[in-house]
Amino acid sequence: MTARPYDVVLYGASGFTGKQTVQYFAQHVTSGEVRWAIAGRNRQKLEQVKAQIGVDVDILVADSQDENAIDNIVSQTRALLNTAGPFALYGNKIVDACVRFKTHYVDITGETPWVKELCDRYHDRAAADGTRIIPCCGFDSVPSDLGAYLVVRYIQRELGVSCRAVKAYYQAMGGFNGGTLASAFNLYDSGQMSQVSDPFLLDPSGDRSPEEIERNRDPESPQYDSDLGTWVAPFFMGAINTRVVRRSSALYSQWQEPYGSDFTYQEYLKFDSPLGWLQAAGMTAATALFTGAIQQPPIRSLLQPLLPQPGSGPSEKTMNEGWFRCELLGLTSDGGKVRGLICDRGDPGNRATVKFLCESALCLVSDRDRLPGGWQRGGILTPATGLGDVLAERLRNAGMTLEVGVV
Repeated sequence: MTARPYDVVLYGASGFTGKQTVQYFAQHVTSGEVRWAIAGRNRQKLEQVKAQIGVDVDILVADSQDENAIDNIVSQTRALLNTAGPFALYGNKIVDACVRFKTHYVDITGETPWVKELCDRYHDRAAADGTRIIPCCGFDSVPSDLGAYLVVRYIQRELGVSCRAVKAYYQAMGGFNGGTLASAFNLYDSGQMSQVSDPFLLDPSGDRSPEEIERNRDPESPQYDSDLGTWVAPFFMGAINTRVVRRSSALYSQWQEPYGSDFTYQEYLKFDSPLGWLQAAGMTAATALFTGAIQQPPIRSLLQPLLPQPGSGPSEKTMNEGWFRCELLGLTSDGGKVRGLICDRGDPGNRATVKFLCESALCLVSDRDRLPGGWQRGGILTPATGLGDVLAERLRNAGMTLEVGVV
């Protein structure tokens, strides 16, 4: 693999998020330190991105459905970063090539039914070859997955007890881009939405008992959280993030590094007093209304033209002024509590997502020998199982706050 001409190829580089990954690499990767190139299906658009950002990098061209062209790109790089979604439509040949050529892979999908297909199809082979295929490396699901991991390991290493539960509480400000919405719409169009409700969709351990399933059901209504002393609501990304965290927990259990007996994870939107109840109830109702509307073709046909289209997204001002805050609460086996915090400035769906994704890719090529499990670990992994403390270190160095401590 060291003979390959590139360390990282950024695929989908002319898309809305893809352009931001090019800019991030241009600003944060020292020339000569990491050999990188940009790729996509349209050379003219890639040339425009290259000129606009002012980078001197190679351009590789391949349609995501052209297996031979994709093979040519994947075979030339140690890792591939993919922002071309919906991934269930455009990602299959790319991941297949990465597994065959033993090329590490990261993306920003939140399409858990597609991730489930990857697990079933490729996990064993990628594990045997030491190839890290790591989807969900954006805002969904790095703060949740890495945050839960950091809290659990702090409890185990610093307090010497096990963790029985982690809860995450989100607050955020930002906007949606068209690619994210297109991926969500495709879940409904493909008939895969029925799978999303399975709380253990990505679990490699097999069937779960009815009691375990019930204990891990997604919250459906606003509630008062006594641990926080305020009102919380279901988080619309919880159906993605919780599945990823549970896969991390199950994989670490298989590797004899369990999170804890009967470990549970759940997450919420947090609202501050004095209007916490009203805001939590309003957000729950609004989310249910929007979700119901996009499932009705006549209503969706009216809404869709008003929403961001693929290739578009928030303004620079919105992205720069956005922020997110993920507070974590770990409950120990002996009744103790540990707090965690992950937060940063910048729109979570774009600025934070790009930072998460790019630093994840750089972990794979710059810190390979320090990654969890050593260089030989592979499979369809998660940010916590494939990148772990190394990603946390890189994110801190990139200016993000990641803290864990006793309450």
